[in-house]
Amino acid sequence: MQKKLIKVDPSDNVAVALVNLTAGETIAFEGEDVLVISDTKMKHKIAMVDFEPGDKIYMYGVIVGKASQKIAKGDVIATTNVKHESAKVSGKTESIGWTVPNVDKWKDKTFMGYHREDGQVGTENVWLFFPLVFCENRNIEILKGIFEKELMKPKENDYQLLLRSLVNSEKGGDEVVQKSTEVDLFQNIEVKFIQHQGGCGGIRQDSHSLAKLLAGYVNNPNVAGATVLSLGCQNLQISIFQDAMKEINPNYSKPVLIYDQQQIGTIEEMLSTVVKDSFAAIKEANKIERKPAPLSKLRIGLECGGSDGFSGISANPTLGVLSDKLVALGGTTILSEFPELCGVEQELVNRCIDDKDGQRFLDLMKWYEKTVIDAGSGFDMNPSPGNIKDGLITDAMKSAGASKKGGTSPIVGVYDYGEYINEPGFTLLCTPGNDVECTTAMVGSGANMVLFTTGLGTPTGNPIAPVVKVSSNTQLAQKMSDIIDFNTGGIITGDKSIEETADEMLEFIIKVASGDVKTKAAILNQNDFIPWKRGVSL
Repeated sequence: MQKKLIKVDPSDNVAVALVNLTAGETIAFEGEDVLVISDTKMKHKIAMVDFEPGDKIYMYGVIVGKASQKIAKGDVIATTNVKHESAKVSGKTESIGWTVPNVDKWKDKTFMGYHREDGQVGTENVWLFFPLVFCENRNIEILKGIFEKELMKPKENDYQLLLRSLVNSEKGGDEVVQKSTEVDLFQNIEVKFIQHQGGCGGIRQDSHSLAKLLAGYVNNPNVAGATVLSLGCQNLQISIFQDAMKEINPNYSKPVLIYDQQQIGTIEEMLSTVVKDSFAAIKEANKIERKPAPLSKLRIGLECGGSDGFSGISANPTLGVLSDKLVALGGTTILSEFPELCGVEQELVNRCIDDKDGQRFLDLMKWYEKTVIDAGSGFDMNPSPGNIKDGLITDAMKSAGASKKGGTSPIVGVYDYGEYINEPGFTLLCTPGNDVECTTAMVGSGANMVLFTTGLGTPTGNPIAPVVKVSSNTQLAQKMSDIIDFNTGGIITGDKSIEETADEMLEFIIKVASGDVKTKAAILNQNDFIPWKRGVSL
């Protein structure tokens, strides 16, 4: 029989409803009977004690809010009776020890990856086209049409066939149409395209930030080489991009083809040269083949989006256990979304091996929160309508669940946006909580794969890195099966433990990293890319 309530931490004074609860029913829980006062939807929380106005509410063992009015034991907590509240942090208070998980069963496992000259290993082999400035977006779009049609042979989807059949019918022709059966010309390389709205206008710092991000994409082990278009007069000059490349990797040896339209002349002259040169380079990159690599070469970004009240109980803790296993194997994991770490700063600071990293984390958090407050908002306004509807009613509550993706291992480094991560271990990266901006940033900092948990569903993908979509509940996995890759809902129903689910997930991502399984985002051709302009973005 499935449990109806769960406490995440023994010190919590609220419990999570695992099923819909009806007012008037009595639930036996932790040795006492709890009378449910109000109808409570699954994923939402009910009070385990009587609260007076101002009383602190604890979940995951940390402060996640305070009562704004009286709340009786057994009643549901909601935005109407609870306000955001989080603990204040000034610095490191203790060093948290780590029990290293046993990873004997994984230490000899490998994945089939693309080995680069600098020692990095990619899970994909991508030739990347992108502009230094938005003025070149149209030319990138032209190149996209040319290369996809002739090289990648995009398969016609059912909607295209449906429209064609309707058009044929209107013309009095045959309504039955056939899908194209052409195959890709090159089997070991993908061609991907990035567009953006930056590179000029705004402030000069925006262009330098974008240069670092784009340089990170070129340096990412999933990229074999790149074709870069410049107009010539923009803020993000070619020299700025090249300097960013050298700063990330002084000895980078990947082919990077750069074209300046104002120097070349007509669009026809430039694009003709781009097509010839890029085709030759892509043909060469296609010779690179997958070879065995240790799991220590995996660099995984940990992301959540469209979260629900189960995300912090099933999907996120599973990523945390997996993160600890990968770190124990010498791999790298990245936790970001700084607005969603509000309320758990003390634990993260205490997990920093170097005190300087702990202070840098606090400084970045304070800077970020100040920019938000100066714009008339605040971290307390971070939960989306979807989050609130499904039980995440304060930012601290959302943060406490989101941070579970990071497991328990020590923090070996704290990085600002655009900085490239080379060291193994568990790291923090300053990014917004916005799904695409965050995923874009982690890949730009070196992630060769992203694990993305969701309780509500989101199609987010990335141009160069596989994005594995992890469902927090079985209902979502079944309803949106076209975007969900992995389901952790068995943890909620009690059919599986977090530990065994994490082991299953690790087996799954080895298959994805080896190219044996294609993510749903890749199948949908979901190639999201949004740079952060360092303005206010939650």
